[in-house]
Amino acid sequence: MDFSPSTLAEWGDCVIPTAKRIDSYSGFLNRKSQSNTDSGFEPLWMPEFLYPFQRHLVDWAIRKGRAAIFADCGLGKTPMQLVWAQNVVQKTSKPVLILTPLAVAPQTVREADKFGIDAEYSKEGTYSKRIVVSNYERMHYFNRGDFAGVVGDESSCIKHFESKRSAAVKEFTREIPYRLLCTATAAPNDYVELGTSSESLGYLGQRDMISRFFTQVTAKDHLGWGRTKWRLKEQATEPFWRWTCSWSRAIRRPSDFGYDDGAFALPSLNVEQTIVKSSRPLPGMLFATPAVGLDEQRRERRETITERCERVAEIASRHDTSVAWCHLNPEGDLLEKCIDDAVQVSGRDRDEEKEYKLLAFQSGQIKKLVTKSKISGWGLNWQHCSHTSMFPSHSFEQYYQSVRRFLRFGQTNDVMVDIVTTEGEQSVIGNLTSKAEKADEMFDSLLASMSDALEIDRTQQFSQEAKTPSWVSN
Repeated sequence: MDFSPSTLAEWGDCVIPTAKRIDSYSGFLNRKSQSNTDSGFEPLWMPEFLYPFQRHLVDWAIRKGRAAIFADCGLGKTPMQLVWAQNVVQKTSKPVLILTPLAVAPQTVREADKFGIDAEYSKEGTYSKRIVVSNYERMHYFNRGDFAGVVGDESSCIKHFESKRSAAVKEFTREIPYRLLCTATAAPNDYVELGTSSESLGYLGQRDMISRFFTQVTAKDHLGWGRTKWRLKEQATEPFWRWTCSWSRAIRRPSDFGYDDGAFALPSLNVEQTIVKSSRPLPGMLFATPAVGLDEQRRERRETITERCERVAEIASRHDTSVAWCHLNPEGDLLEKCIDDAVQVSGRDRDEEKEYKLLAFQSGQIKKLVTKSKISGWGLNWQHCSHTSMFPSHSFEQYYQSVRRFLRFGQTNDVMVDIVTTEGEQSVIGNLTSKAEKADEMFDSLLASMSDALEIDRTQQFSQEAKTPSWVSN
């Protein structure tokens, strides 16, 4: 083929000059990398009540414009998102909407009052203040065009909504200029779930992220069934984590950012497992034998409801305050009957009833609570309680979030977790352990990439004692 200047001239506009092609392709690669897409502004207000590591995160999130903060439970995500929202209000003179799980909105407003930030809880879409707090369930009352910023508190719970509501949340936030996601468990055991956060912030969509960094594999699950999953490509590992930390920050303790841990030291977590043996054989069996496989586990769980609930009630009677987590409606109903003075928060309750009961437990009016993780497992501060019981499930995120209602910074007592299970569900405990290890691996990878990118010194020795602020213990 003839590439002489005369021939190229004849092609006219069909040929892009070499230098221009190189520049355009370099720009194309830079845009595709999405590692330098700041759309924020210089912070206008950074209050003294924030810890140094919190100021660091808020400063970065404001400058980023659309960002995610994956901070462990109790590290102060509420004051951080309130300060972020106040900065957006001062910059744009437009309101900011903070979306929270059920019953967390009033808690957020109380925190705002504590810090002197003007915010209000709106249930029906009407408001008079610039920082508006509401539940995800009430989002449809609001007009997204009215807001300059939106905060998704406990944003990992979005994926647990039915697909229609999850899509509505993404659509609502899609054109809002400033966005912040805050959660403790962005993807506790599945890296692919990070795509949900990226897509909500307006970066790579989940499908684009998968095609770029992952490959499809078939692996056996804990029951031996073949499952199609996505595995991070070996050559894409470093680029993936660098891309992730370009729009997010992860922190489990202040020392992850080179700051003194100080008051952010957790008490002990004590987990005790109680195995309940079935006294009745499963359907089609002559003798009571441990369940094998998911179907038998489900049948065994239903056959042992009475034994398991009675054991939970006996354990709860030893504690002044306790929460019993369940999965099935019959479990919740029986637990409410078996546990003295217990109040159940169930899916049958109206949202107002759920909110009233959860706030009553938080304030100490209710001493024994029965509920499900998908109803009450996100965002609530229950440091006043140090005992919980649960039936295991294969969801590590539900387990983690349920335990972290109690084991969070500000808890002054050791936390006791009683897991009541059956012989056939021992594999569930093993599966949870495996997922916990994967969660630690994910955070370690993200923190390592983040430390390299930001040149964070995590080996510094600290000699200055950090004082505990009132908002940690109150």
